[in-house]
Amino acid sequence: MRYAIATLLLWLAAAWAVAADPVAIGDPKQQVLVLLQMPPEHFRPDGNYAGSYGDGAGRNARRGIATQLAREHGLTLVTSWPMPVLGADCFVMAVPTSAAPETVAQALSRDRRVMWAQAMNIYQAQGRGRDDPLYAVQPAARAWHLSELHEVATGRGVRVAIVDSGVDEQHPDLLGQVALAANFVDGRPALAEAHGTGVAGIISARADNGVGIVGIAPQARVLALRACWQTPSNATLCTSLSLAMALHFAITHDAQIVNLSLSGPPDRLLANLLDVAIARGITLVAPVDAAAAGGGFPASHAGVVAVAADAGIRGALLAPGRDVPTSVPGARWQLVSGSSYAAAHVSGLYALLRELGAGGSSARTPTTAVLVLDSGGGIDTCATVMRASRACVCDCAVARATGSVPASVVRQ
Repeated sequence: MRYAIATLLLWLAAAWAVAADPVAIGDPKQQVLVLLQMPPEHFRPDGNYAGSYGDGAGRNARRGIATQLAREHGLTLVTSWPMPVLGADCFVMAVPTSAAPETVAQALSRDRRVMWAQAMNIYQAQGRGRDDPLYAVQPAARAWHLSELHEVATGRGVRVAIVDSGVDEQHPDLLGQVALAANFVDGRPALAEAHGTGVAGIISARADNGVGIVGIAPQARVLALRACWQTPSNATLCTSLSLAMALHFAITHDAQIVNLSLSGPPDRLLANLLDVAIARGITLVAPVDAAAAGGGFPASHAGVVAVAADAGIRGALLAPGRDVPTSVPGARWQLVSGSSYAAAHVSGLYALLRELGAGGSSARTPTTAVLVLDSGGGIDTCATVMRASRACVCDCAVARATGSVPASVVRQ
């Protein structure tokens, strides 16, 4: 009896020591993700973030396994999230500061009860802002012939998920543009933040409202999915889990395009969700990080449309991304630069193509096959939209000179 009591006291002391480590619990860099398999057929989607399971006992059993794994490895179970499209429950565990998350994840992955485990990765937005006055002319208005494109398509009804920091739904250029919003940043209240609001403005700012700018797809329906947060130094950061939850939400809520204006290390959980999205015909757009190997992830992932603001990056589309005026919180506008905003332009263009019945992804046809490119990797938007709509856009004579206009296209 004394032995049992002593053992219990030692166990409680050890558990308290781990639980009392606030750095391990609150710092994503000291966390691991543990995936436990669950039967996908028991999932019933509903109006919540990720749906519900009919097999409550099974889910409780998986939580019990997660609790046992945490105890065996000296970890603290922080939270969990169902990932039914992957057939898994994802458990977040805090690693003591004395241990390396990568080493702990490797040890957990060797356990037969675990599908896989990985360290939590951190991602950063690929853009920066300046407090300069708004220029009267947007780069896309000139280079992309935006007014002419809008005579053919405006992205009407296309659902574009913006996985980013918080979007200011009350901004004059974004009023009524957000179909739904959800916050996946644990422990941080939903806020209107600069990067997400800027990306949303480029994609879907209202047209002809007398203020600000015009979005590439002003009649698209935005899913504002906050998976990132703005730090006091104005960096925009995200984690593997917050991004995975937002991606899962986008997939299960019928997003047709997902804009991921961020970059970081390769991540198995996110890669699996990206593959599911591509298999379902969702267009994924991400910026290239020129300083990262292979352009950074998720831009480097097969099937993701990689975009850059500067020429000369192999395998990336070139789009406007320098000195772009866009919306920022507080009913303001400013100039921004970076591949994040180039990616937002391309997401908006895909919304126009989706309205025209083109631009979807598939295993047989690359997502970029619908685009007409120039020799430098830039997008000939007029020829692209003409090919999708078979209607005359911009200057037909100039477009015909490129050989990209179908013979059946006639001036309207």
